[in-house]
Formats: sequence, structure tokens, C-alpha cells
Amino acid sequence: MRKRLSPRWAAVAGVTALSLTLAACGSSGPSDQASGASTGGSGSGGKGQIWVITDASLNPLQKKSAETFNKATKSGVSLTVSDFANDPYKQKLQTAIGSDNQPDIFYNWGGGNLKQYVDAGQVADLTAALDAAPDFKDKLIPSVLGVGTIDGKVYGLPMQGVQPVMLFGNSDTLAAAGVDGTPATWDDLLSDVKKLKAAKKTPFALAGSQGWTELMWLEYLLDREGGAEVFQKIVGGDKTAWNDPAVIEALTKIQELVDAGAFGTNYSSVGYDDQGTLALLAGGKAGFELMGSWEVSALAGSFPDFAKSDKLVYGTFPTVPDGKGDPKAIVGNPSNFYSVTEKSKVKDGATEYLTSTLASDDYVQGLLDIGQVPAIKGLEDKVKVGDYADFNAFTYGLVADAPSFTQSWDQALDAATSQTLLTNLQKVFLKQMTPQDFAAAMAAA
Repeated sequence: MRKRLSPRWAAVAGVTALSLTLAACGSSGPSDQASGASTGGSGSGGKGQIWVITDASLNPLQKKSAETFNKATKSGVSLTVSDFANDPYKQKLQTAIGSDNQPDIFYNWGGGNLKQYVDAGQVADLTAALDAAPDFKDKLIPSVLGVGTIDGKVYGLPMQGVQPVMLFGNSDTLAAAGVDGTPATWDDLLSDVKKLKAAKKTPFALAGSQGWTELMWLEYLLDREGGAEVFQKIVGGDKTAWNDPAVIEALTKIQELVDAGAFGTNYSSVGYDDQGTLALLAGGKAGFELMGSWEVSALAGSFPDFAKSDKLVYGTFPTVPDGKGDPKAIVGNPSNFYSVTEKSKVKDGATEYLTSTLASDDYVQGLLDIGQVPAIKGLEDKVKVGDYADFNAFTYGLVADAPSFTQSWDQALDAATSQTLLTNLQKVFLKQMTPQDFAAAMAAA
């Protein structure tokens, strides 16, 4: 049976705890502002910087939380938030961290993304500070906190909602094309592609100019084909796993979609950071988009009327024929994290900001208000209230029911491997590399 696209899901009943089983060791995906070096001693006040990626809906909450802290703290520390576009942010951070121009608190994805900085001695150990704030620590979902934990020590604290990847759709566009609900099976998906093409709509909006958006397709298809265990082998260092038949089949299905016109003809020039796919979906030019749950807050910031209307619908990724994976398994980011730089001159104040803010009622409610479900225990009732109550309840239940939650590959793997992965995957989408060539290239990386 097809899964109906429901813009208004009933609240998920019986959810008493949000538990994540991570199938990888770590988690993925900012208008440039002046950064400036931090000043002032670790415990004697001073100015500090928080670096984040650009999100029109989330950034106001981040900036408001810093302003609230600045007024309340007795440390004398004053924090300022600067945001940067996704890909430029990653490059800027790699260059700045450890230098005089580094931030004091930086946004990251945990896992392999964070580990590279921890291994270089550039991140502060927050374990003792967390133990000294048990009321804060006890509110965090342990499995999500684990993504910010490296070698038994805590280096990152969850600062955003849980972010499973799911299908989003425009109900008006779908209905006009005769598409009834999200595809439950691969055959349903291919049928939907034909119907939307016939209606002269792009079936799936895809920001192909940014490889991480294409990666979501490979992540889900591999999980459905071979189960979470295949990527567990890859992230564990087993290079032969790249040649697993499930990897080849997942890549083959991607090229089948390309041949079928599932992504249109100019997807390689479409961007996400410049709202390219958001505009396609909200503007009715595309039927679906595969994206993380942050899509709702992104739409709320840029296309608020669409985000709050019944036109925005959502559902889960379909099954594939003879797939070994559990259809309830999900991929994405267990959360995003804030970390403090080791050489920050306002380290104590920066740490105080994290432990006093991230589980506070105002911050948690602020996330819920923009369609994000924080990695905080005991939100069964809160997710059922507000403009995004149905979406928040859907997300909460999706994660709670998942037997595995595989972290975005480009964040679970080390930076060099991730870049090779994204470059090669873009070649697969462009039909410049065969599935077999991709597997061989990754095994040799």
C-alpha cells in the first residue's frame, strides 16, 4: 500500500522515550560576517564568537540566546553569533581553527567531522563541565550526546533538532499530476516520476551542485538494499565493503533515476544554500525533495506561507525490491553540535553558555517553534503543540521507531575520504563514472 502524504499527522501515541541506535560512529547537511579574534581571559570576561551555518529560521534563535546569556552571565563574557553558508563555513573553519581568528564556539556535525579537530588538540574537553552540571546532562538523550563524544570524552553538545532525512512534497503539484501520496515502494517512485514528468514538473528537486544533497540518495538506497551493516563496515575501515553488491545496486538505481529524468535536466547547477531547491518545491515546479528535517525551518525562514500551509507534506523513504534493510531505518544527522575551541580566551564563559542555554525552556521551545525536535528527553507533550506540532510529532515518532539511525556519511567519515566520496558521487549522477568505477575509486581512497 502507498503511504499517504499527510500534512497533518496525528500526534504519535505511546512514545515514552526517544532512543537512537546509531549505525555509524559519528553525524551531516553560512552570509559572511566579520569574525574577529576573541579577547579576554578564560575566566575574566571578554568578547567571544559563535560560528554557525546560515539558516534564516534558526539564526534568530541562536542570536537571541547569545544576547540573553550576555545579559544574565556574571562572567563578563559577551558572545556574538556569525553565520556562514554551509560549504564556505567548512572551509573557513578548517583554516581558522587553532589560529588567532578562530571562533570560541563552533557549529559541527560530530563524529568524524569533529574528531579531526579533537585529534589535532583544537577542541576543549567538556566532560568535567558536563559532570558539574548534572541537571543539564540528564536532559540530553545519551545516544545523541554520544555523537559528540570521542574516545570517552565529551567534545560536542547537541544544539539543534534531531534531523532524519525524509521525503517532502508539494501537495498541489502532486495532486495536479495524479500522484497520490509518498511512494511506498521503488516501483511507486518510478511511477510518480513518469506522472510528474508528464505534467511538466521536476519529479525530485535536487541541488546537484552540492554533493551532500546527492549523498542522501545513496545513503538511503544502500540502507534499504543491504541494511545498516554495510556502511558500518565502511566507517569501520573495511575498504572491501565499498564493493559490496548492495553498494553497486544502490548506485545503479541512482543512475536509473537520472536516466528516467527524476531530477530534471539542470540539477547539477541547482544549489541548496541559495534556496534553489526550496524555491522549486515551494513554487510548485517540483513534486518532491529528499532532504533533512531542517527543511521545515529553512522553508519557514524563506517561504513561511508554504511552510505553514497544507501544501507542505512529508513521508518516509520507500522500500526496494528484495532489500535486506529495515524499512523503518533512517539516515541523517542525529543532531548538530556546539564545541568550544581549546585555545579560546573565553573558554569558561563559552562553556557556561552551552550548559545554561541548550536545554533551557526558552531554547527548547524556540526550536520546536521552528519545526525542530531537540535531542532532549521528555518532550512527548511539547511536540504536540504549536504551528509545527504535526511535523514535530511525526519526526519524534520517526526517530523513536527507527531500529537504526545512520549518520550522514560525509560527517561520519574523515574529511579527506568525505571529499573524495562527494566528488565521485557527483560523477555518478552525471554518468561520468560507473557504479563499479565508483566502488573501486573509494576502495583505493
